[in-house]
Formats: sequence, C-alpha cells, structure tokens
Amino acid sequence: MEIFDSHTHINGPEFKDDLFDVIVRAKALDVTSMLLVSYDRLSTEQMLALITKYPTLYGALGCHPESASSYDQEFERFLRQTLAHPKVKALGEVGLDYHCEVSKKLQRQVFEKQIALAHELNLPLVIHDRDAIADCYAILKGADIQKIGGIMHSFNGDATWAERFLELGMELSFSGVVTFGNAKEVKEAALVTPLEHLLVETDAPYLTPQPFRGMINEPAMTRYTLEFLAKQRGLEPTKLAQITKQNAERVLKIND
Repeated sequence: MEIFDSHTHINGPEFKDDLFDVIVRAKALDVTSMLLVSYDRLSTEQMLALITKYPTLYGALGCHPESASSYDQEFERFLRQTLAHPKVKALGEVGLDYHCEVSKKLQRQVFEKQIALAHELNLPLVIHDRDAIADCYAILKGADIQKIGGIMHSFNGDATWAERFLELGMELSFSGVVTFGNAKEVKEAALVTPLEHLLVETDAPYLTPQPFRGMINEPAMTRYTLEFLAKQRGLEPTKLAQITKQNAERVLKIND
C-alpha cells in the first residue's frame, strides 16, 4: 500500500530535530508520498531541501491569508522563483481565513492575485478556507478554476458545499477532522465526494486524527484517516490508498 499525504508541514520548525525519523515512521505506515506546503522563506528552504533529497516528496508555496499583509512585489518575485522549481507542484496554501484579524478585503485581494498567478503559471491551487466558505466559493466560481484545478485542503464544509466545490472542478482533501466525533457534516461531505475527487492529508503538525488527538500530528497518521474513510466507504484501505494517490498525482500533474 502507498499513501499520499496531500498536505503536510514537516518543513516547519516543529519537525526540525526529528525529520529523518518522521519520514521513516511515515514509510513504516505506508505513507510514501507527501506534498510539503511552505509559507515563508525558512519553511521554503527546508521544503526545497527535502524535495531535492527525497524522490516522492513534492512542494507547494503560497501566501497564507494570515500573512496577506506581507504580500508585496518582493514576495511575489520570491513566489515566482520558487514555483519555477520542477518539483514544486502547486500554489498554496492560499484562500480566506475569517478567524484571523487580517482585513477581509485585503485577504480577498491577495487571494485573487494568487489565483491569477496560478492561471499564468498553469499550476493548481491549494485552498485554505476557515469561516469563509461562501466568499471562498464565490471567488473560485468567478475564476474559471477548472482550467488549472485545485485542492480544498482539510475540507470542512457539509455535503451541500462539497457538491458545490466539486462542480467547480475542485478536489476535496480530508484531514483527521473527519475522524472527530463532532464532525458529522464533514463525514457526510466525505461520503458524497466521488472517489475520483477524494484526497487524504494530515496538515501535520495539526488536526491529529482519532484516537491520537492531543498528540502532535505527523504524516504517518494519514494511515488512520485513510483507514477511517475506507471503512466509511466500504472499501479496502489498499484500494482507497491507490485511488487517493492517483488523484493527488493527477491534480498535481506529477507524471505529466
């Protein structure tokens, strides 16, 4: 079995003293591929070092909505330079986060700029949405997103929202949240998502799946989210691992 963790931050400071073991533990639980999502210069340097060293690790970079005020010409130059790397496969994570204190107007402006850049570079988007699902949907709907594709990272909407984003041509990625006892709507969304548009992720070090909540999350734990979803869908985990890995490789254009 080969599992693709479609969103992880092992290139962040939480893992700087444990990286080799984190990757070994992931492989021991059949998590063989990962998309490392960076968000600043330090995490980008680490991401680039890791994707250069490990053949089945890939990268993404974008201006997170919490950092929208730092998006300027210098950051865009840095973004363009990084996205030119052949193993950097997506622009993200980008989107809207109305839980943070950054101006909603500024977040929307920076989101739209990065969508335009993704179109220019023909790269898929990795979308962050927190407490902003209606505005996030409206912006993507007006952006002809199907041409480049994208991933709704750690999808947290209900079944109705799932169907709306799927109609736009988005892939839905489910994190450990789907295993939480109070995540009924997210479970329903996972059940209505066609298998050909379903992904799994950790968002490590966050959103640790049951029964390990309270511990730091890491890519190995993608295995537990995958097994949970396989049981919910009436599939063998090996089959769902194959499907979700193929989906991740397709949207990220890994074998193109």
